[in-house]
Amino acid sequence: MPDGMQLAAILVAAGTGSRFGADTPKQFLTLLGKPVIRHAAEALIEAGAVLQPVGEAVAIEEALLGLRHLPTVPGGASRQDSVRAGLLALRAHAPEFVLVHDAARPVIPVGTVPALLAALAGTPGAIPAAPVADTLKRARDGVISETVPREGLFRAQTPQAFRFDALFAAHHAGVAGATDDASLLEALGLSVAIVPGSESNIKLTYPDDLTRLEAVMSPGLLPHIGTGFDVHAVAEGRPMVLCGVVVPHDKGLSGHSDADVGIHALCDAIYGALAEGDIGRHFPPSEAAWKDRDSADFLAHAAARIAARGGRLVNADVTLICERPKITPHAQKMRERLAGILGVDVARISVKATTTERLGFTGRGEGIAAQAAVVVLLPG
Repeated sequence: MPDGMQLAAILVAAGTGSRFGADTPKQFLTLLGKPVIRHAAEALIEAGAVLQPVGEAVAIEEALLGLRHLPTVPGGASRQDSVRAGLLALRAHAPEFVLVHDAARPVIPVGTVPALLAALAGTPGAIPAAPVADTLKRARDGVISETVPREGLFRAQTPQAFRFDALFAAHHAGVAGATDDASLLEALGLSVAIVPGSESNIKLTYPDDLTRLEAVMSPGLLPHIGTGFDVHAVAEGRPMVLCGVVVPHDKGLSGHSDADVGIHALCDAIYGALAEGDIGRHFPPSEAAWKDRDSADFLAHAAARIAARGGRLVNADVTLICERPKITPHAQKMRERLAGILGVDVARISVKATTTERLGFTGRGEGIAAQAAVVVLLPG
């Protein structure tokens, strides 16, 4: 730690994010062009803290490339173990104060860290917290058992701030099962102050939180919704291309391009959100240039139009409607392909399938239909 530095920050990034449900841990997902953890790291550095990352070194080093920080230390089996590892790594640097922050919280509101440090003048610990506004219910077996009074209740946030020696001692006092660091001090009878939290200090926990974070971090951008629908007849002697993936099947789809019905519906949804017509306006089937064209080129164009308008794709949902081929075995590969073309995390892309219970042209196997919906943030 450089001479004169009194403030260190443990950036906890060892979690797997199981509740989020993505293949990639949530702290490494892309948010507004950067990994979530990088937003958090930059905010801590901006607040004057020397950064001590804790977690998987390779992923963290890649996400924080170019940012100044101490060597990453491995995390533990629990959050408490991970913070303790960070404290042990910092002990040789002897900081006076330490912040503990979740890497899945990319927004640290201006003024939060100064308020925390001011509170440490009178207590060994301080946390930002927001008062509980909703009525709280306790339930058993899906039935409300009681209403919990909300007076005096707060939602704890991070970064939490401590005098280093106090937190180090608390982590080595034999207290187990702590869900945050303030509770360790509480268990020892030490005071922990509360400073005002913020509704913008959102912890990325569920997929919907990405949309909330983008809205908070992108003032002036408004959501635009687009939908798309497309149909192609089956044809002999052509590959079956769906959502950018060649699916083994005895037939393909008929069309001027590669007839990727999923991508065509998705393009229409994007162009609709942008109020820029449909795929036929941009790539007329009457033009020979688009004969047998890879529909990935069309989707790349749609993605470029979002960027040109200063927008961002929040999410996309594609539904393929057919009896055959079976889509589920290929859905993940389709999601990955679409995400790659669009330049977004796969967690933002949904591909699913349904049938018409053997009714209509899709039920008779004469063609495949697709519908898509997207949300795009655009300048107001």
